Amino acid sequence: MNLHKEKANFVKCPMIKESPVSVECKVKEIKDLGSHHMFIAEVLAINSSDKYIDEKGAFDISKCDLIAYSNGHYYELGKKIGRFGFSVQKKKKKSY
Repeated sequence: MNLHKEKANFVKCPMIKESPVSVECKVKEIKDLGSHHMFIAEVLAINSSDKYIDEKGAFDISKCDLIAYSNGHYYELGKKIGRFGFSVQKKKKKSY
């Protein structure tokens, strides 16, 4: 995958240079939830290359060439399939 370390601004942990976005956080609390732990953290910085920012100044995830890991395999993530609330959106009535 040819990934490279990059120095973070606020934390000692390195960032991944090729990552479209990196969030630097300081852990404030760890809650034991039985089967797992929940980390509560303060966001210190959000780092992103300008190439992932759209003309309105918003982060554009579609420019990121994202990948996912599941059950020992990596997968490419592709096209947008909806937006928040689309699964409960009321159907438009057909006009004849």
